[in-house]
Amino acid sequence: MNCSSATAVLKISHSVWDDFAASVRKYLGQLLPSVTFSDMTQTCELSFGLDFKDNKMTFDEILDLPQAISRDSGKKMVVCIDEFQNINEYDDPLAFQRKLRSHWQKHTDVCYCLYGSKRHMLLDIFHNYNMPFYKFGDILFLEKIPKEDWIEFIGRKFSETGKEISGELCGMITDLMKNHPYYTQQLSQQVWFRTATVASAEVVDEAFSDIIGQLSLLFANIIDTLTPRQINFLLAVADGVTNFSSKEVLIKYQLGHLLISKI
Repeated sequence: MNCSSATAVLKISHSVWDDFAASVRKYLGQLLPSVTFSDMTQTCELSFGLDFKDNKMTFDEILDLPQAISRDSGKKMVVCIDEFQNINEYDDPLAFQRKLRSHWQKHTDVCYCLYGSKRHMLLDIFHNYNMPFYKFGDILFLEKIPKEDWIEFIGRKFSETGKEISGELCGMITDLMKNHPYYTQQLSQQVWFRTATVASAEVVDEAFSDIIGQLSLLFANIIDTLTPRQINFLLAVADGVTNFSSKEVLIKYQLGHLLISKI
């Protein structure tokens, strides 16, 4: 937990300069003797430095900062933390999780939105009876972004930059990447780079082939780290196998019960 956590909370909860500066002095005044504004633009963006050194804000004070600001301002707050599963990589992660929960469960004016990309790790944090965050809140599983939403999004982004792409090609991009957010945007970007004014199917195919070529090198390196049985398991998955315990599958793909149980 560092100064960026505290500054992020303040930046989001205050939009007026005087109000912001007053809040900095009130909540973070013990960290620095003064606050310096380096740029005052119409977008109302501000950057300033915080230095803990010998004059630290306590761990408990930082954790309670969202609740303190919400209580004093009379405004509800939502704190969003991405890749929350990485909490398991901290030193003594269980102690840290217990510390977080002991504070957060008392924050009546703050909602915490905790999300990440590793579903199995997040489920272990929130569904494991022995974990501090067991039953901490509601769990929502995000479905794939609908194709029609991708078509609108891609088309709008092209239009905003003076380029054109048909709805059909937007759908083609989405289908090729199976609605995966990262790869759909990656392919869209590559198509945009290759488009002078109007996108074409040929450009989409070219961009897709280039991405596959780049990723193939990455996947080849990953394959090199796998055992023969693990590779055979992936081949079975690619072939549409669902009953991995059947004798026929075990023999055909040279799998074993030990490997299946591990996977």
